[in-house]
Amino acid sequence: MTAGAAVLAAAVGVTATALPAGAESAPPRTDRTVDVQLLSFNDFHGNLEPPQGSSGTVEEIQPDGSKKKIPAGGVEYLAQSLRTARKGHPYSITAAAGDLVGASPLLSGLFHDEPTVEAMNKLGLDVTSVGNHEFDEGRKELTRLQKGGCHPKDGCYEDGKKFRGADFPYLTANVTDEKTGKPLLKPYSVWQRKGVKIGFIGVTLEGTPDVVSADGVKGLKFHDEVETINKYAKVLNKQGVKAIVALIHEGGLPASTSYNYNCDSPGPGDGISGPITDIAKHLTPKVDALVTGHTHQAYTCTIPDPSGRPRTVTSAASFGKLYTDTTLTYDRRTHDIVRTSVKAPGTANHVVNREQPKAADMTSLIARWNKLAAPVANRPVGHISADIAGRGANAPESPLGDVITDAQLEATKAADKGGAELALMNPGGIRSDLAYKASGGEGDGVVTYGEAFTVQPFTNMMNVIDLTGAQLLTALQQQVSGPNAADPKILQVSKGLTYTLDMTKSGADRIVKDSVKLNGAAIDPAKTYRVAMNEFLAGGGDGFPVLKEGKNKYVGASDLDALTAYLTAHSSASGPLDPPKADRITIVK
Repeated sequence: MTAGAAVLAAAVGVTATALPAGAESAPPRTDRTVDVQLLSFNDFHGNLEPPQGSSGTVEEIQPDGSKKKIPAGGVEYLAQSLRTARKGHPYSITAAAGDLVGASPLLSGLFHDEPTVEAMNKLGLDVTSVGNHEFDEGRKELTRLQKGGCHPKDGCYEDGKKFRGADFPYLTANVTDEKTGKPLLKPYSVWQRKGVKIGFIGVTLEGTPDVVSADGVKGLKFHDEVETINKYAKVLNKQGVKAIVALIHEGGLPASTSYNYNCDSPGPGDGISGPITDIAKHLTPKVDALVTGHTHQAYTCTIPDPSGRPRTVTSAASFGKLYTDTTLTYDRRTHDIVRTSVKAPGTANHVVNREQPKAADMTSLIARWNKLAAPVANRPVGHISADIAGRGANAPESPLGDVITDAQLEATKAADKGGAELALMNPGGIRSDLAYKASGGEGDGVVTYGEAFTVQPFTNMMNVIDLTGAQLLTALQQQVSGPNAADPKILQVSKGLTYTLDMTKSGADRIVKDSVKLNGAAIDPAKTYRVAMNEFLAGGGDGFPVLKEGKNKYVGASDLDALTAYLTAHSSASGPLDPPKADRITIVK
């Protein structure tokens, strides 16, 4: 294949695999190979209903270079898309790369994500790796999701029905028990049909303890992704399984946010950066394809393995808005994947559009759980005059981030409520927009408890701690340095706190120290400030270790309670809340 043809093929997708040594120029014989369809997705996060606001759209590059937003997602459409894609494929596998649950909207989160596991069973998921959010409620809850049984505190949600657990295996190859050293659940799984064997190894990011509460990962160790996968690839080979797919809950950052962007331009893998690129370059050639996640980005790339051969690396964005269709050409003689061939329709991300028919069984599932959730979910808690962007905001500071931090400050500023002077919020904890007209179709501008829950589903308790001005400045610097240097995590800040972020500089120098002010006064490094934040941040989560140094901790109401109380107090049907200007952080580019 010429270099030009390879680039063109990469724009639409490549197959994963490797011909026997010395046979690279010969096409595989049809009587000894079989095409195996691999359908995959990631980071579903319990979005059974279509995600609201900008969280429920994907961006598509048009032939003229312009970009178009397409509404997408919802399990009724995801199930229909997968079932349609499987037609005509006698060998078809459906796999996922973690975070199927956790940080879920109320319809799933209220019931500890049992509805999502039930939906995954129905749509035919074969295997998944774990993601960091599978540990939000700890190892015991993850084990229950796998094995079944009613919730230890809330019990069974429907009379006469016991939760049966996941029909598919959760793979935890790099998550081990501190005492025994054994994987928490299965490290790998082998899919078999008519002599075809494909092994799946599932891992989550090694840095999971940095992005999950300490209680969620207590008693567990998280190991290096490359070392773990390479170890189990050898184990599978010894069992005669030569075709291997790695399901990795770690991802990359493509140069474009459009799902159909060619990240192999100008050359293989040149259009993508981030942790997955280093992982892909070091994973043993025994692994034939990588299905990834975590960054919520969309890409189908080709990154050469250590031997220099092309290997696909894919991710299907998040919330069930896309699925990836990869063709694995299986050689029955070598029992391996032919990685030198290229097929135009083979590997590509596809939009889960909402113009297709809904899967009737998913409609029934949603209706059943909605009936159970209705008394809680439909309670109005506020009114807004327009969409308030949060998860989908394209700037470091989001309007919804301002609302949330103002709500947290208001909930904790009284002397007997913590005495907070300012509030900080991690951007990853904002899970959705607040949409003026929600997908459920209830009254325009009405914010229900269910919608507020979708924005803040973790129910983290508010903490107020003492930080010196020097520690506060360090926290701001940690947004763009250390673990966050490559992928900045810009904290949302409450009213009164302002500063300049100079993106023309690098690392901690991006924070212009003299610009950091509280209510117009420069931050005094020697002074002590009372700072409100959720318990996850107070524990140093998301790469902010300095916040663990806070003293005189006060524990208040939950972040969700703070948000709903603020919306109720500051809005009404005749006086809805307007989106804030999001002008607290000045950006220099």
